[in-house]
Amino acid sequence: MSTGVRQLSTTEGFLCGGLAACMAVTISNPAEVAKTRLQLQGELVKGGGLKVYNNAFDAMIKTWRNEGIRGLQRGLGVAYAYQIPLNGSRLSLYDPFRRTLNRAFGWSSADQIPITSLVAGAASGAVGAIIGNPLFLVKARMQAYSPALPVGTQRHYKNSLSALATIWRTEGIRGYLRGMDAAILRTAMGSSVQLPSYNWTKNQLVGHAILPGDSVWTFVASSSVSGICVSLVMQPADTALTRMYNQPTTKLPDGRVVGALYKSPIDCLWKTVKTEGVLGWYKGLFAHFLRITPHTIITLTMNDIIRNLYKDLAWGRSYV
Repeated sequence: MSTGVRQLSTTEGFLCGGLAACMAVTISNPAEVAKTRLQLQGELVKGGGLKVYNNAFDAMIKTWRNEGIRGLQRGLGVAYAYQIPLNGSRLSLYDPFRRTLNRAFGWSSADQIPITSLVAGAASGAVGAIIGNPLFLVKARMQAYSPALPVGTQRHYKNSLSALATIWRTEGIRGYLRGMDAAILRTAMGSSVQLPSYNWTKNQLVGHAILPGDSVWTFVASSSVSGICVSLVMQPADTALTRMYNQPTTKLPDGRVVGALYKSPIDCLWKTVKTEGVLGWYKGLFAHFLRITPHTIITLTMNDIIRNLYKDLAWGRSYV
Protein backbone atom coordinates (compact mmCIF):
# COMPACT_ATOMS: atom_id res chain seq x y z
CA MET A 1 0.00 0.00 0.00
CA SER A 2 1.42 3.38 -0.98
CA THR A 3 2.22 5.88 1.75
CA GLY A 4 1.41 8.78 -0.61
CA VAL A 5 4.90 10.24 -0.20
CA ARG A 6 7.05 10.45 -3.32
CA GLN A 7 10.44 8.80 -2.76
CA LEU A 8 13.84 9.66 -4.21
CA SER A 9 15.26 7.09 -6.59
CA THR A 10 18.25 5.04 -5.43
CA THR A 11 20.53 7.07 -7.74
CA GLU A 12 19.21 10.38 -6.40
CA GLY A 13 19.64 9.17 -2.83
CA PHE A 14 23.16 7.93 -3.64
CA LEU A 15 24.24 11.34 -4.96
CA CYS A 16 22.64 13.29 -2.10
CA GLY A 17 24.23 10.99 0.48
CA GLY A 18 27.65 11.17 -1.15
CA LEU A 19 27.58 14.98 -1.27
CA ALA A 20 26.54 15.21 2.39
CA ALA A 21 29.36 12.87 3.44
CA CYS A 22 31.98 14.86 1.50
CA MET A 23 30.96 17.98 3.43
CA ALA A 24 31.31 16.07 6.69
CA VAL A 25 34.71 14.52 6.01
CA THR A 26 36.30 17.95 5.52
CA ILE A 27 35.59 18.66 9.18
CA SER A 28 36.19 15.18 10.60
CA ASN A 29 39.40 14.22 8.76
CA PRO A 30 41.90 15.65 11.32
CA ALA A 31 40.34 13.51 14.06
CA GLU A 32 40.52 10.53 11.70
CA VAL A 33 44.26 11.09 11.25
CA ALA A 34 44.70 11.21 15.04
CA LYS A 35 42.56 8.09 15.51
CA THR A 36 44.53 6.11 12.93
CA ARG A 37 47.87 6.95 14.54
CA LEU A 38 46.64 6.23 18.07
CA GLN A 39 45.32 2.83 16.95
CA LEU A 40 48.72 1.92 15.48
CA GLN A 41 50.73 3.22 18.42
CA GLY A 42 52.26 0.39 20.48
CA GLU A 43 50.87 -2.24 18.09
CA LEU A 44 51.31 -5.75 19.56
CA VAL A 45 53.70 -4.40 22.21
CA LYS A 46 53.25 -5.62 25.79
CA GLY A 47 52.15 -2.72 27.96
CA GLY A 48 51.55 -0.48 24.96
CA GLY A 49 55.19 0.50 24.35
CA LEU A 50 56.54 4.03 24.07
CA LYS A 51 53.83 6.64 23.62
CA VAL A 52 54.41 9.09 20.80
CA TYR A 53 50.93 10.56 21.20
CA ASN A 54 49.26 10.87 24.61
CA ASN A 55 45.68 11.41 23.45
CA ALA A 56 43.59 12.67 20.56
CA PHE A 57 44.26 16.36 21.16
CA ASP A 58 47.99 15.72 21.65
CA ALA A 59 48.07 13.80 18.36
CA MET A 60 46.39 16.64 16.47
CA ILE A 61 48.58 19.32 18.07
CA LYS A 62 51.82 17.42 17.34
CA THR A 63 50.67 16.72 13.78
CA TRP A 64 49.91 20.41 13.27
CA ARG A 65 53.27 21.51 14.70
CA ASN A 66 55.34 19.02 12.70
CA GLU A 67 53.36 18.61 9.48
CA GLY A 68 51.04 21.61 9.29
CA ILE A 69 47.60 21.60 7.70
CA ARG A 70 48.74 19.02 5.13
CA GLY A 71 49.44 16.59 7.96
CA LEU A 72 46.09 17.17 9.64
CA GLN A 73 44.28 16.72 6.34
CA ARG A 74 46.45 13.84 5.13
CA GLY A 75 44.40 11.52 2.91
CA LEU A 76 41.58 14.05 2.46
CA GLY A 77 41.44 13.69 -1.33
CA VAL A 78 40.95 9.94 -1.25
CA ALA A 79 38.61 10.37 1.74
CA TYR A 80 36.29 12.40 -0.53
CA ALA A 81 36.41 9.68 -3.15
CA TYR A 82 35.71 7.00 -0.51
CA GLN A 83 32.76 8.81 1.05
CA ILE A 84 30.78 8.82 -2.20
CA PRO A 85 30.47 5.02 -2.62
CA LEU A 86 30.36 4.33 1.14
CA ASN A 87 27.75 6.80 2.30
CA GLY A 88 26.07 7.03 -1.08
CA SER A 89 25.35 3.30 -0.72
CA ARG A 90 24.47 3.43 2.97
CA LEU A 91 22.10 6.36 2.71
CA SER A 92 20.48 5.40 -0.60
CA LEU A 93 20.08 1.64 -0.02
CA TYR A 94 19.00 1.68 3.64
CA ASP A 95 15.35 2.60 3.03
CA PRO A 96 14.86 0.29 0.00
CA PHE A 97 16.39 -2.61 1.98
CA ARG A 98 14.28 -1.82 5.05
CA ARG A 99 11.04 -1.50 3.08
CA THR A 100 11.74 -4.74 1.20
CA LEU A 101 12.41 -6.64 4.43
CA ASN A 102 9.27 -5.22 6.04
CA ARG A 103 7.13 -6.33 3.10
CA ALA A 104 8.78 -9.76 3.11
CA PHE A 105 7.61 -10.28 6.71
CA GLY A 106 4.16 -8.82 6.09
CA TRP A 107 4.72 -5.49 7.85
CA SER A 108 3.99 -2.02 6.53
CA SER A 109 6.94 -0.64 4.57
CA ALA A 110 6.55 2.65 6.46
CA ASP A 111 7.02 1.10 9.92
CA GLN A 112 10.38 1.37 11.75
CA ILE A 113 10.82 -2.26 12.89
CA PRO A 114 14.02 -2.63 15.00
CA ILE A 115 15.18 -5.96 13.52
CA THR A 116 14.63 -5.04 9.87
CA SER A 117 16.18 -1.61 10.49
CA LEU A 118 19.31 -3.22 11.96
CA VAL A 119 19.61 -5.75 9.12
CA ALA A 120 19.01 -3.08 6.46
CA GLY A 121 21.62 -0.81 8.05
CA ALA A 122 24.19 -3.61 8.20
CA ALA A 123 23.49 -4.75 4.62
CA SER A 124 23.67 -1.25 3.11
CA GLY A 125 26.89 -0.59 5.03
CA ALA A 126 28.43 -3.84 3.81
CA VAL A 127 27.70 -2.90 0.18
CA GLY A 128 29.44 0.45 0.68
CA ALA A 129 32.42 -1.20 2.38
CA ILE A 130 32.93 -3.64 -0.51
CA ILE A 131 32.73 -0.93 -3.18
CA GLY A 132 34.98 1.50 -1.32
CA ASN A 133 37.59 -0.92 0.11
CA PRO A 134 40.56 0.03 -2.13
CA LEU A 135 40.01 3.71 -1.36
CA PHE A 136 39.71 3.16 2.40
CA LEU A 137 42.91 1.08 2.28
CA VAL A 138 44.79 3.95 0.64
CA LYS A 139 43.30 6.49 3.04
CA ALA A 140 44.38 4.53 6.12
CA ARG A 141 47.94 4.09 4.86
CA MET A 142 48.28 7.74 3.88
CA GLN A 143 46.97 8.92 7.25
CA ALA A 144 49.34 6.59 9.10
CA TYR A 145 52.37 8.12 7.38
CA SER A 146 54.25 10.78 9.32
CA PRO A 147 57.72 12.05 8.36
CA ALA A 148 58.18 13.46 11.87
CA LEU A 149 56.57 11.11 14.42
CA PRO A 150 55.96 7.74 12.72
CA VAL A 151 53.95 4.92 14.30
CA GLY A 152 53.16 1.57 12.70
CA THR A 153 54.31 0.52 9.24
CA GLN A 154 55.16 3.57 7.11
CA ARG A 155 54.39 3.89 3.40
CA HIS A 156 54.98 7.16 1.59
CA TYR A 157 52.71 7.61 -1.42
CA LYS A 158 52.88 10.79 -3.53
CA ASN A 159 49.09 10.84 -3.91
CA SER A 160 46.12 8.49 -3.99
CA LEU A 161 46.55 7.55 -7.67
CA SER A 162 50.21 6.75 -7.02
CA ALA A 163 49.13 4.65 -4.04
CA LEU A 164 46.64 2.65 -6.11
CA ALA A 165 49.28 2.08 -8.81
CA THR A 166 51.90 1.02 -6.24
CA ILE A 167 49.52 -1.42 -4.55
CA TRP A 168 48.62 -2.94 -7.91
CA ARG A 169 52.28 -3.28 -8.87
CA THR A 170 53.50 -4.74 -5.58
CA GLU A 171 50.48 -6.64 -4.25
CA GLY A 172 48.27 -7.27 -7.28
CA ILE A 173 44.47 -7.43 -7.21
CA ARG A 174 44.62 -9.03 -3.76
CA GLY A 175 46.11 -5.81 -2.47
CA TYR A 176 42.90 -3.95 -3.28
CA LEU A 177 40.92 -6.60 -1.40
CA ARG A 178 43.16 -6.54 1.68
CA GLY A 179 41.16 -6.06 4.87
CA MET A 180 37.80 -6.26 3.09
CA ASP A 181 36.46 -8.73 5.66
CA ALA A 182 37.39 -6.30 8.43
CA ALA A 183 35.88 -3.40 6.45
CA ILE A 184 32.59 -5.28 6.04
CA LEU A 185 32.54 -6.14 9.76
CA ARG A 186 33.34 -2.56 10.80
CA THR A 187 30.92 -0.85 8.45
CA ALA A 188 28.11 -3.35 9.02
CA MET A 189 28.42 -2.89 12.79
CA GLY A 190 28.42 0.90 12.50
CA SER A 191 25.67 1.05 9.90
CA SER A 192 23.48 -1.37 11.85
CA VAL A 193 23.06 1.29 14.55
CA GLN A 194 23.74 4.57 12.69
CA LEU A 195 20.56 5.03 10.67
CA PRO A 196 18.21 3.06 12.97
CA SER A 197 19.30 5.13 16.03
CA TYR A 198 19.05 8.33 13.97
CA ASN A 199 15.57 7.56 12.68
CA TRP A 200 14.35 6.31 16.07
CA THR A 201 15.54 9.48 17.83
CA LYS A 202 14.07 11.69 15.12
CA ASN A 203 10.71 9.89 15.29
CA GLN A 204 10.65 10.24 19.08
CA LEU A 205 11.40 13.97 18.95
CA VAL A 206 8.80 14.62 16.25
CA GLY A 207 6.22 12.12 17.57
CA HIS A 208 6.26 13.65 21.05
CA ALA A 209 6.15 17.18 19.63
CA ILE A 210 9.52 18.03 21.19
CA LEU A 211 10.89 19.39 17.91
CA PRO A 212 9.37 19.89 14.44
CA GLY A 213 10.27 17.41 11.73
CA ASP A 214 11.92 19.97 9.43
CA SER A 215 14.02 21.69 12.13
CA VAL A 216 17.83 21.63 11.84
CA TRP A 217 17.90 21.05 15.62
CA THR A 218 15.95 17.83 15.09
CA PHE A 219 18.60 16.65 12.63
CA VAL A 220 21.45 17.69 14.96
CA ALA A 221 19.95 16.01 18.06
CA SER A 222 19.18 12.78 16.18
CA SER A 223 22.65 12.72 14.63
CA SER A 224 24.33 13.27 18.01
CA VAL A 225 22.63 10.21 19.52
CA SER A 226 23.51 8.22 16.41
CA GLY A 227 27.18 9.26 16.57
CA ILE A 228 27.54 8.10 20.17
CA CYS A 229 25.97 4.73 19.35
CA VAL A 230 28.23 4.22 16.33
CA SER A 231 31.50 5.05 18.14
CA LEU A 232 30.75 2.62 20.96
CA VAL A 233 29.64 -0.28 18.75
CA MET A 234 32.22 0.07 15.97
CA GLN A 235 35.48 0.79 17.84
CA PRO A 236 36.99 -2.76 18.16
CA ALA A 237 36.29 -3.56 14.51
CA ASP A 238 37.63 -0.13 13.50
CA THR A 239 40.92 -0.79 15.31
CA ALA A 240 41.20 -4.19 13.63
CA LEU A 241 40.57 -2.63 10.22
CA THR A 242 43.22 0.08 10.66
CA ARG A 243 45.82 -2.49 11.70
CA MET A 244 44.98 -4.96 8.91
CA TYR A 245 45.19 -2.23 6.27
CA ASN A 246 48.48 -0.88 7.57
CA GLN A 247 50.28 -4.13 8.47
CA PRO A 248 53.49 -5.02 6.61
CA THR A 249 53.21 -7.65 3.90
CA THR A 250 55.30 -10.66 2.96
CA LYS A 251 55.58 -12.65 -0.26
CA LEU A 252 54.98 -16.39 -0.03
CA PRO A 253 56.82 -18.98 -2.18
CA ASP A 254 53.74 -19.30 -4.40
CA GLY A 255 53.91 -15.58 -5.17
CA ARG A 256 50.97 -14.48 -3.01
CA VAL A 257 51.44 -11.32 -0.97
CA VAL A 258 49.86 -11.65 2.48
CA GLY A 259 49.73 -9.69 5.70
CA ALA A 260 52.71 -10.36 7.96
CA LEU A 261 50.87 -9.85 11.26
CA TYR A 262 47.21 -10.80 10.92
CA LYS A 263 45.24 -13.38 8.95
CA SER A 264 41.77 -11.97 9.64
CA PRO A 265 39.99 -9.35 11.77
CA ILE A 266 39.30 -12.01 14.42
CA ASP A 267 42.99 -12.94 14.45
CA CYS A 268 43.87 -9.26 14.79
CA LEU A 269 41.47 -8.73 17.72
CA TRP A 270 42.76 -11.90 19.43
CA LYS A 271 46.44 -10.97 19.08
CA THR A 272 45.69 -7.42 20.22
CA VAL A 273 43.89 -8.51 23.38
CA LYS A 274 46.62 -11.06 24.18
CA THR A 275 49.43 -8.50 24.07
CA GLU A 276 47.72 -5.18 24.87
CA GLY A 277 44.64 -6.23 26.82
CA VAL A 278 41.03 -5.31 26.10
CA LEU A 279 41.93 -1.62 26.14
CA GLY A 280 44.01 -2.26 23.03
CA TRP A 281 40.74 -2.61 21.14
CA TYR A 282 39.72 0.84 22.30
CA LYS A 283 42.87 2.77 21.42
CA GLY A 284 41.83 6.03 19.83
CA LEU A 285 38.25 5.75 21.17
CA PHE A 286 38.00 9.44 22.05
CA ALA A 287 39.53 10.42 18.72
CA HIS A 288 37.00 8.10 17.07
CA PHE A 289 34.22 9.86 18.98
CA LEU A 290 35.62 13.26 17.92
CA ARG A 291 35.53 12.04 14.33
CA ILE A 292 32.33 10.02 14.13
CA THR A 293 30.04 12.34 16.10
CA PRO A 294 30.52 15.53 14.03
CA HIS A 295 30.80 13.39 10.91
CA THR A 296 27.47 11.73 11.67
CA ILE A 297 25.84 15.03 12.63
CA ILE A 298 26.97 16.76 9.44
CA THR A 299 26.35 13.77 7.13
CA LEU A 300 22.84 12.96 8.32
CA THR A 301 21.82 16.58 8.87
CA MET A 302 23.08 17.68 5.45
CA ASN A 303 21.61 14.54 3.86
CA ASP A 304 18.15 15.53 5.06
CA ILE A 305 18.69 19.17 4.06
CA ILE A 306 20.09 18.28 0.61
CA ARG A 307 17.31 15.75 -0.03
CA ASN A 308 14.65 18.32 0.89
CA LEU A 309 16.30 21.03 -1.23
CA TYR A 310 16.53 18.62 -4.15
CA LYS A 311 12.86 17.70 -3.79
CA ASP A 312 11.89 21.38 -3.72
CA LEU A 313 13.99 22.16 -6.79
CA ALA A 314 13.09 19.04 -8.79
CA TRP A 315 9.46 18.52 -7.82
CA GLY A 316 8.31 21.71 -6.14
CA ARG A 317 6.54 21.97 -2.80
CA SER A 318 3.79 19.63 -3.99
CA TYR A 319 5.94 16.48 -3.88
CA VAL A 320 4.19 15.13 -0.72
